[in-house]
Amino acid sequence: MAGARLSRRALGPLALGLVAMAGRASAADGGPLPSFRGAIYTFSNSPFPYHGVKPDDGTPFMDVQSADGRLGHSSPRGGVYYEDQTYSDRRVIVALPGGFDLRKRAAIVVFFHGNNASLEQDVNGRQHVVDQFQDSGINAAFVAPQFAVDALDSSAGRFWQPGAFAQFMAEAATALAGLWGSRSARNSFAALPIILVAYSGGYNPAAYALAVGGVGKRVKGVILLDALIAEEDKFASWIAANRRSGFFFSGYTGAAAAGNINTMHLLASHGISYSTSLPQALSPGGIYFAATAGDHDSYMTGAWVGAPMAWLLGRVPGYGR
Repeated sequence: MAGARLSRRALGPLALGLVAMAGRASAADGGPLPSFRGAIYTFSNSPFPYHGVKPDDGTPFMDVQSADGRLGHSSPRGGVYYEDQTYSDRRVIVALPGGFDLRKRAAIVVFFHGNNASLEQDVNGRQHVVDQFQDSGINAAFVAPQFAVDALDSSAGRFWQPGAFAQFMAEAATALAGLWGSRSARNSFAALPIILVAYSGGYNPAAYALAVGGVGKRVKGVILLDALIAEEDKFASWIAANRRSGFFFSGYTGAAAAGNINTMHLLASHGISYSTSLPQALSPGGIYFAATAGDHDSYMTGAWVGAPMAWLLGRVPGYGR
């Protein structure tokens, strides 16, 4: 697992330039991290490349081969995307915010991006996800894998496979320990609770991470940002099994209205109550479906507030820096 160091400027966006690692950072001595630490790592247990089958019909994911031997996938909306351009990026953003303290109650925020996205240009640059995470004030680590690159494709890749998300999180714990500056901290990171955040097409890997990911009860919260588009049964099942120990929030526009309504109907049919207002706090047991203002394409920076992920993570009690 190789890594490239990142830095976050005091003012302005996070700089995601690929800067050579200049020695191992040391953990904060008796206190929180004085400043942001981030890196882009190349993971072995990344969502892609993926040479398995699609879970909906059991057919091979890579179903096209060009005359020159290139493998490709037929996306229902985007046409054929080839592996070497779209499904070969193993990179993952891994970060610790300024003020993070592993000795305090902490979590890991895992972010799944939507369609037509890359880590640098969209997750960090256009949507300011890393800045929102830093600004939220939550005492948590941050992990964001690359899925299909700049494609109209929500495929989860290896996260469709049972236990693959757990393998990914185990590798993330190793990367976070290195970023923290102490290999002995790996087990501490590996035991932290997970808050799963998905935007738009990130719904598909999120649904499978919850259903077959293999992390058990580590997921203590799910935040969907205009993302409950399909797989309603998987989200409803997670809510039913974790409604005492975890929280669930789905904010949505008309783009995801049908999926949210279907999920609410599923919960109501099982006698599970929920709120349709924005939360004051995202506490265990809270279940929220909030129809909000905002345009789908710019939802990460223009929903009911300008930085919805920061707003929501700042309302998770007990995890302040």
